[in-house]
Amino acid sequence: MANSNRPRGLIPVSYLNGAPYNGQARRYSVPVGNATALYVGDPVTLTGDGDTFGVPGVVIGGAGSAVIGVIVGIVVASAGVSLVGTTIDLNRRSLPVSTAGYVLVADDPNIIFEIQEAATTPFTSADIGNNCNFLIAAGGTTNSDSGTTTAVAVSAGTATLNLKLMGLAQREDNAFGAYAKWLVKLNNHVYGSHTGTAGI
Repeated sequence: MANSNRPRGLIPVSYLNGAPYNGQARRYSVPVGNATALYVGDPVTLTGDGDTFGVPGVVIGGAGSAVIGVIVGIVVASAGVSLVGTTIDLNRRSLPVSTAGYVLVADDPNIIFEIQEAATTPFTSADIGNNCNFLIAAGGTTNSDSGTTTAVAVSAGTATLNLKLMGLAQREDNAFGAYAKWLVKLNNHVYGSHTGTAGI
């Protein structure tokens, strides 16, 4: 049975110690000059600045760049406005271009994520332990999750690549081939091993 083509970006599933992901996340601000729409499932990196409350800012992460984590929620409040009394809209899946706001980011460097691979040159069992970059893509609509997948290039041992391939997500509807769902760890992480570790 062929794997379904349904990218959702990076989905946190567990920690390296085997504990399930418990929903913990940290709040980050998004500047009004943000040039890329942000979706739940997108990897983000620090802007090197913050808002007037001292909340650090983030923008979309780039291929080969160090990231601080993955968006798991959008906060319904504008940047520069106190969050006291505001709520998190669990149905909101994106923040438009040039819109200031806040995102909740799973930023623990020990989280394991699930991500769909691209259709071209599917990975094999020989790629487990190697690294690859992600390929940033928008969701299908403003109510969709991220369209980000692994990059189409083959995996390599290069330490600065974004993701470390840890194996296939174990379930009956997933197998080696196009659109396979992989378990990965953020290899090039601002709060972890900033330069990443080489693949096997």
